[in-house]
Amino acid sequence: KLTSHEFRLLAYLMHHMGEVVSRTELVEHLYDQDFDRDSNTIEVFVGRLRKKMGIDMIETVRGMGYRMREPQA
Repeated sequence: KLTSHEFRLLAYLMHHMGEVVSRTELVEHLYDQDFDRDSNTIEVFVGRLRKKMGIDMIETVRGMGYRMREPQA
């Protein structure tokens, strides 16, 4: 079962399948302007999604952000 933030993060990454999405873009999508951008919340949500999904479809692109990979056929 996903939390509302996890679901919104997953849906956003799926909508941008194959594209690198920056951490800043994810923070702006999930939170209002008063959110602490230095927080590691996005990293925590990505880690939880990886565990809950059981497969590693969310790729970390070092220095750039995250990318949802296309499922392997």
